[in-house]
Amino acid sequence: MTLVDTSSWIEFLRGRDSEPGRRVEELLVRGGAAWCDMTLVELWNGARGEGEKNTLRELEGELCLCPVNVPVWSRARKLAGVCRDQGITVPTADIVIAACAAEHQLELEHNDGHLEKILPLAKAL
Repeated sequence: MTLVDTSSWIEFLRGRDSEPGRRVEELLVRGGAAWCDMTLVELWNGARGEGEKNTLRELEGELCLCPVNVPVWSRARKLAGVCRDQGITVPTADIVIAACAAEHQLELEHNDGHLEKILPLAKAL
């Protein structure tokens, strides 16, 4: 199972001919795509038009929703501190998504340089 970050979902939802969009499509075909509440909030916040909204509604009934539970929040707090100590400024949503992937021991599909930096830190906590 692979947790798909908002950055890759956007490529897929907008129908862009991009590597991240193709990777998401492949995960969907294989049944290996998952998301978390933070990703859903970001996607619904930026959804454009009825086409994207309908796709999100359909996917909500099909995909695994990885819980952002107490252990994820705990890891996210620790990760935020490690990032700050190392001088890495990262959006809070990315911290939570990386913590969620690490806590549930999932791969993370993304198109975001922040996540390249912090995912190894999240896994090490």
